[in-house]
Amino acid sequence: MKAIIYARYSLDNQREESIEGQLRESMEFAKRTGVTVMESCIDRVLSAKMNNCH
Repeated sequence: MKAIIYARYSLDNQREESIEGQLRESMEFAKRTGVTVMESCIDRVLSAKMNNCH
């Protein structure tokens, strides 16, 4: 199975570490379950608009 990770701030008091934690946990889950992560999208603003995919 293939997937894209979408990480974002959900509250205005979250920090950069919140995004990094989401990415780390998602990658660990993917590894445990055999999912291939194709890319990750990070939304550092308080909207659902993706602004940084890599």
